[in-house]
Amino acid sequence: MGAPEPAALLARARQGDSDAFRVLVERHSHAVFRLAYRMTGSEEDAEDVVQETFLRAYRQLGRFQARAEFGTWLYRIAANCAVDFMRARAARRDQSRAEGLERLDADAAAASAHPGPDRLAESAEARARLARALADLTPLERAAFTLRHHEGRSTREIAELLGIGASAAKHSVFRAVRKLRASLAPLRAMGERP
Repeated sequence: MGAPEPAALLARARQGDSDAFRVLVERHSHAVFRLAYRMTGSEEDAEDVVQETFLRAYRQLGRFQARAEFGTWLYRIAANCAVDFMRARAARRDQSRAEGLERLDADAAAASAHPGPDRLAESAEARARLARALADLTPLERAAFTLRHHEGRSTREIAELLGIGASAAKHSVFRAVRKLRASLAPLRAMGERP
């Protein structure tokens, strides 16, 4: 998440200096948003996760151990906030899924007048199937998958960021990939048709 923070800036923020904390927020908000967006799949949800991340960081700033990098500590908070958010969102999943599918269909139809109807239908179906496949992952699987395949994090880093063992992190990534492959297999078959 970038270069280490100057010790003086962190010390001022830990002593309650809101301007110093604002500088830290400005430096890290883009990276936190990117992670939150990839984990939640929604810009609006990602913004909520970013807000919660910085609220938690501010409240816990006194517990920050200076031996760790501030960015890494903040990234862990963001990953955990995103997992918490996705767990809370599970109850609303069916409604969100239906609305998301309608948006995907509308986007596919409006995207271009050039592709034929078959191509548009396949494209909309592919996006809808991917959205459903990602929604069917558990929050931990989606977090681990996102950290590994979108953020390029190692198994050790995933374990540290999610507060789980390395073996659990590896299995979460494996389960996510296996589930996605199974869900998306019909698309591969469609692509192989003559």
